[in-house]
Amino acid sequence: MTIEPLLQIRQAVRSRNPLIHCITNPISINDCANAVLAVGAQPIMAEHPQEVAAITRGAAALLVNLGNITDTRLESMLVSGGEAHEQGIPCVIDLVGAGCSLLRLQFARKFVWNCQPAVIKGNLSELKAFAGTPSQAAGVDAGDRLTPENTAKTLDQLARLSRRTGAVVLATGEVDIVTDGRQAVLLRNGVPLLSRITGTGCMVGVLTAVCLSGGDTFTAAVLAAATLGIAGELAAGTAHGTGSFRVSLLDALSTLDDETFAGRLRMETVPL
Repeated sequence: MTIEPLLQIRQAVRSRNPLIHCITNPISINDCANAVLAVGAQPIMAEHPQEVAAITRGAAALLVNLGNITDTRLESMLVSGGEAHEQGIPCVIDLVGAGCSLLRLQFARKFVWNCQPAVIKGNLSELKAFAGTPSQAAGVDAGDRLTPENTAKTLDQLARLSRRTGAVVLATGEVDIVTDGRQAVLLRNGVPLLSRITGTGCMVGVLTAVCLSGGDTFTAAVLAAATLGIAGELAAGTAHGTGSFRVSLLDALSTLDDETFAGRLRMETVPL
Protein backbone atom coordinates (compact mmCIF):
# COMPACT_ATOMS: atom_id res chain seq x y z
CA MET A 1 0.00 0.00 0.00
CA THR A 2 1.19 3.51 -0.84
CA ILE A 3 0.34 6.72 0.97
CA GLU A 4 -1.58 8.33 -1.90
CA PRO A 5 -4.90 6.50 -1.32
CA LEU A 6 -4.76 7.46 2.36
CA LEU A 7 -4.33 11.13 1.51
CA GLN A 8 -7.14 10.92 -1.03
CA ILE A 9 -9.58 9.74 1.65
CA ARG A 10 -8.44 12.52 3.97
CA GLN A 11 -9.22 15.04 1.24
CA ALA A 12 -12.56 13.42 0.41
CA VAL A 13 -13.72 13.62 4.03
CA ARG A 14 -12.75 17.27 4.35
CA SER A 15 -14.52 18.21 1.12
CA ARG A 16 -17.72 16.20 1.69
CA ASN A 17 -18.27 16.80 5.43
CA PRO A 18 -20.15 13.47 5.68
CA LEU A 19 -22.78 12.61 8.31
CA ILE A 20 -21.68 9.65 10.44
CA HIS A 21 -24.22 7.76 12.57
CA CYS A 22 -22.55 6.47 15.74
CA ILE A 23 -24.34 4.18 18.20
CA THR A 24 -21.80 4.04 20.97
CA ASN A 25 -21.50 3.97 24.73
CA PRO A 26 -21.94 6.90 27.15
CA ILE A 27 -18.41 6.47 28.50
CA SER A 28 -16.86 7.62 25.23
CA ILE A 29 -19.73 9.27 23.35
CA ASN A 30 -18.54 12.85 23.78
CA ASP A 31 -14.96 12.16 22.76
CA CYS A 32 -16.18 10.10 19.79
CA ALA A 33 -18.43 12.90 18.57
CA ASN A 34 -15.61 15.42 18.91
CA ALA A 35 -13.19 13.11 17.08
CA VAL A 36 -15.61 12.92 14.14
CA LEU A 37 -15.86 16.71 14.10
CA ALA A 38 -12.10 17.13 14.42
CA VAL A 39 -11.38 15.31 11.15
CA GLY A 40 -14.03 17.15 9.15
CA ALA A 41 -17.17 15.02 9.40
CA GLN A 42 -20.50 15.43 11.21
CA PRO A 43 -21.55 13.07 14.02
CA ILE A 44 -25.05 12.05 15.04
CA MET A 45 -25.27 9.81 18.09
CA ALA A 46 -28.93 8.71 17.95
CA GLU A 47 -29.88 5.42 19.60
CA HIS A 48 -33.68 5.39 20.04
CA PRO A 49 -35.06 2.32 18.22
CA GLN A 50 -37.89 4.31 16.64
CA GLU A 51 -35.61 6.80 14.88
CA VAL A 52 -32.36 5.03 14.12
CA ALA A 53 -33.42 3.50 10.80
CA ALA A 54 -34.25 6.89 9.32
CA ILE A 55 -31.07 8.44 10.68
CA THR A 56 -28.89 5.64 9.34
CA ARG A 57 -30.61 5.98 5.97
CA GLY A 58 -29.42 9.59 5.76
CA ALA A 59 -25.86 8.88 6.90
CA ALA A 60 -22.71 8.18 4.91
CA ALA A 61 -21.56 5.45 7.32
CA LEU A 62 -22.61 3.67 10.53
CA LEU A 63 -20.62 2.72 13.63
CA VAL A 64 -21.97 0.40 16.32
CA ASN A 65 -20.04 -0.06 19.56
CA LEU A 66 -20.75 -2.77 22.17
CA GLY A 67 -19.32 -0.89 25.17
CA ASN A 68 -21.49 -0.49 28.30
CA ILE A 69 -24.30 -2.25 26.46
CA THR A 70 -28.04 -1.84 27.13
CA ASP A 71 -31.18 -3.53 25.78
CA THR A 72 -32.13 -0.34 23.93
CA ARG A 73 -28.78 -0.09 22.20
CA LEU A 74 -28.81 -3.77 21.26
CA GLU A 75 -32.17 -3.31 19.58
CA SER A 76 -31.12 -0.11 17.84
CA MET A 77 -27.89 -1.60 16.53
CA LEU A 78 -29.72 -4.41 14.79
CA VAL A 79 -32.25 -1.99 13.30
CA SER A 80 -29.53 0.37 12.08
CA GLY A 81 -27.26 -2.42 10.92
CA GLY A 82 -30.07 -3.98 8.92
CA GLU A 83 -30.93 -0.64 7.36
CA ALA A 84 -27.29 0.03 6.49
CA HIS A 85 -26.98 -3.39 4.86
CA GLU A 86 -30.17 -2.90 2.86
CA GLN A 87 -29.15 0.58 1.69
CA GLY A 88 -25.51 -0.24 0.94
CA ILE A 89 -24.22 2.09 3.66
CA PRO A 90 -20.82 0.97 5.04
CA CYS A 91 -20.84 -0.15 8.65
CA VAL A 92 -18.27 -0.78 11.38
CA ILE A 93 -18.83 -2.96 14.45
CA ASP A 94 -16.53 -2.35 17.43
CA LEU A 95 -16.35 -5.51 19.56
CA VAL A 96 -15.82 -3.72 22.89
CA GLY A 97 -15.91 -6.29 25.69
CA ALA A 98 -16.71 -9.25 23.45
CA GLY A 99 -13.80 -11.11 25.00
CA CYS A 100 -15.26 -10.99 28.50
CA SER A 101 -19.05 -10.94 27.98
CA LEU A 102 -21.07 -13.80 26.50
CA LEU A 103 -23.96 -11.39 25.83
CA ARG A 104 -21.77 -9.12 23.71
CA LEU A 105 -20.04 -12.03 21.98
CA GLN A 106 -23.29 -13.68 20.94
CA PHE A 107 -24.77 -10.38 19.82
CA ALA A 108 -21.65 -9.54 17.79
CA ARG A 109 -21.87 -12.83 15.92
CA LYS A 110 -25.59 -12.26 15.25
CA PHE A 111 -24.91 -8.72 14.03
CA VAL A 112 -22.12 -9.76 11.69
CA TRP A 113 -24.19 -12.63 10.28
CA ASN A 114 -27.30 -10.50 9.72
CA CYS A 115 -25.84 -7.08 8.87
CA GLN A 116 -22.55 -7.96 7.16
CA PRO A 117 -20.50 -4.94 8.31
CA ALA A 118 -17.62 -3.70 6.18
CA VAL A 119 -15.20 -3.63 9.14
CA ILE A 120 -14.93 -5.72 12.30
CA LYS A 121 -12.80 -3.82 14.80
CA GLY A 122 -11.47 -4.84 18.20
CA ASN A 123 -8.37 -5.57 20.20
CA LEU A 124 -6.66 -8.93 19.73
CA SER A 125 -8.47 -10.55 22.65
CA GLU A 126 -11.88 -9.43 21.41
CA LEU A 127 -11.18 -10.61 17.87
CA LYS A 128 -9.86 -13.97 19.03
CA ALA A 129 -12.94 -14.50 21.19
CA PHE A 130 -15.17 -13.56 18.26
CA ALA A 131 -13.35 -16.06 16.05
CA GLY A 132 -13.78 -18.81 18.64
CA THR A 133 -10.10 -19.16 19.52
CA PRO A 134 -8.64 -18.92 23.06
CA SER A 135 -8.11 -15.35 24.25
CA GLN A 136 -6.85 -13.56 27.34
CA ALA A 137 -9.21 -10.61 27.70
CA ALA A 138 -8.86 -8.49 30.85
CA GLY A 139 -12.24 -6.78 31.03
CA VAL A 140 -12.49 -4.57 27.95
CA ASP A 141 -8.69 -4.54 27.60
CA ALA A 142 -6.55 -6.98 25.66
CA GLY A 143 -4.52 -9.62 27.44
CA ASP A 144 -3.19 -10.83 24.10
CA ARG A 145 -0.19 -9.05 22.58
CA LEU A 146 1.53 -9.20 19.22
CA THR A 147 5.10 -10.50 19.57
CA PRO A 148 7.75 -11.49 17.01
CA GLU A 149 7.08 -15.12 17.96
CA ASN A 150 3.31 -15.04 17.38
CA THR A 151 3.06 -12.54 14.51
CA ALA A 152 2.69 -15.09 11.72
CA LYS A 153 0.06 -17.10 13.61
CA THR A 154 -1.87 -13.94 14.58
CA LEU A 155 -1.90 -12.61 11.02
CA ASP A 156 -3.15 -15.97 9.78
CA GLN A 157 -5.95 -16.03 12.38
CA LEU A 158 -7.09 -12.51 11.50
CA ALA A 159 -6.87 -13.17 7.76
CA ARG A 160 -9.00 -16.30 8.10
CA LEU A 161 -11.56 -14.31 10.10
CA SER A 162 -11.65 -11.69 7.36
CA ARG A 163 -12.17 -14.28 4.63
CA ARG A 164 -14.86 -16.06 6.64
CA THR A 165 -16.89 -12.91 7.34
CA GLY A 166 -16.15 -10.94 4.18
CA ALA A 167 -15.17 -7.96 6.38
CA VAL A 168 -11.91 -6.11 6.77
CA VAL A 169 -10.53 -6.86 10.25
CA LEU A 170 -8.91 -4.07 12.28
CA ALA A 171 -7.01 -5.13 15.40
CA THR A 172 -5.83 -2.34 17.67
CA GLY A 173 -2.89 -2.58 20.04
CA GLU A 174 0.73 -1.51 20.39
CA VAL A 175 0.92 -2.52 16.73
CA ASP A 176 -2.34 -2.07 14.81
CA ILE A 177 -3.18 -4.72 12.21
CA VAL A 178 -5.52 -4.37 9.23
CA THR A 179 -6.27 -7.29 6.92
CA ASP A 180 -8.69 -8.12 4.14
CA GLY A 181 -7.65 -11.77 4.07
CA ARG A 182 -5.22 -11.30 1.19
CA GLN A 183 -2.84 -8.70 2.60
CA ALA A 184 -2.13 -7.14 5.96
CA VAL A 185 -0.80 -3.79 7.07
CA LEU A 186 1.07 -3.31 10.34
CA LEU A 187 0.96 0.19 11.83
CA ARG A 188 3.51 1.13 14.47
CA ASN A 189 2.28 4.62 15.36
CA GLY A 190 1.02 5.53 18.81
CA VAL A 191 2.17 6.06 22.39
CA PRO A 192 1.44 4.33 25.72
CA LEU A 193 -0.64 7.32 26.87
CA LEU A 194 -3.36 6.26 24.42
CA SER A 195 -4.10 3.31 26.70
CA ARG A 196 -4.17 5.52 29.80
CA ILE A 197 -7.38 7.38 28.92
CA THR A 198 -10.71 5.75 28.21
CA GLY A 199 -12.31 5.82 24.80
CA THR A 200 -9.32 5.94 22.46
CA GLY A 201 -10.22 2.56 21.01
CA CYS A 202 -13.77 3.77 20.49
CA MET A 203 -12.38 6.81 18.69
CA VAL A 204 -10.61 4.50 16.23
CA GLY A 205 -13.98 2.91 15.55
CA VAL A 206 -15.74 6.16 14.72
CA LEU A 207 -12.77 7.38 12.68
CA THR A 208 -13.01 4.17 10.67
CA ALA A 209 -16.64 4.97 9.89
CA VAL A 210 -15.61 8.49 8.86
CA CYS A 211 -12.93 7.15 6.54
CA LEU A 212 -15.30 4.56 5.04
CA SER A 213 -17.37 7.47 3.73
CA GLY A 214 -14.44 8.59 1.58
CA GLY A 215 -12.87 5.50 0.05
CA ASP A 216 -12.41 1.75 -0.06
CA THR A 217 -12.77 -0.33 3.08
CA PHE A 218 -9.20 -1.59 3.52
CA THR A 219 -7.62 1.82 2.98
CA ALA A 220 -10.17 3.45 5.28
CA ALA A 221 -9.37 1.09 8.16
CA VAL A 222 -5.63 1.69 7.72
CA LEU A 223 -6.14 5.45 7.66
CA ALA A 224 -8.29 5.49 10.80
CA ALA A 225 -5.82 3.53 12.89
CA ALA A 226 -2.85 5.51 11.61
CA THR A 227 -4.61 8.83 12.22
CA LEU A 228 -5.25 8.18 15.91
CA GLY A 229 -1.76 6.76 16.43
CA ILE A 230 -0.08 9.79 14.87
CA ALA A 231 -2.37 12.19 16.74
CA GLY A 232 -1.41 10.40 19.95
CA GLU A 233 2.27 10.95 19.23
CA LEU A 234 1.71 14.64 18.59
CA ALA A 235 -0.44 15.04 21.72
CA ALA A 236 2.11 13.30 23.93
CA GLY A 237 4.68 15.93 22.94
CA THR A 238 2.70 18.70 24.66
CA ALA A 239 0.79 16.85 27.42
CA HIS A 240 1.67 17.01 31.11
CA GLY A 241 -0.48 14.05 32.13
CA THR A 242 -3.57 12.12 31.17
CA GLY A 243 -5.92 15.10 31.47
CA SER A 244 -3.98 17.42 29.20
CA PHE A 245 -3.24 14.50 26.87
CA ARG A 246 -6.99 13.99 26.33
CA VAL A 247 -7.39 17.62 25.29
CA SER A 248 -4.21 17.60 23.20
CA LEU A 249 -5.39 14.49 21.38
CA LEU A 250 -8.43 16.32 20.01
CA ASP A 251 -6.23 19.29 19.13
CA ALA A 252 -3.89 16.99 17.22
CA LEU A 253 -6.74 15.33 15.34
CA SER A 254 -8.10 18.69 14.26
CA THR A 255 -4.76 20.16 13.16
CA LEU A 256 -3.06 17.12 11.62
CA ASP A 257 -2.05 18.02 8.06
CA ASP A 258 -1.12 15.76 5.17
CA GLU A 259 2.59 16.56 5.35
CA THR A 260 2.82 15.67 9.04
CA PHE A 261 0.73 12.55 8.50
CA ALA A 262 2.96 11.38 5.67
CA GLY A 263 6.15 12.17 7.57
CA ARG A 264 5.14 10.26 10.69
CA LEU A 265 3.37 7.26 9.16
CA ARG A 266 5.03 3.95 10.05
CA MET A 267 3.33 1.38 7.86
CA GLU A 268 4.41 -2.08 6.73
CA THR A 269 2.49 -4.09 4.13
CA VAL A 270 2.66 -7.87 4.56
CA PRO A 271 1.45 -10.25 1.81
CA LEU A 272 -0.47 -13.27 3.06
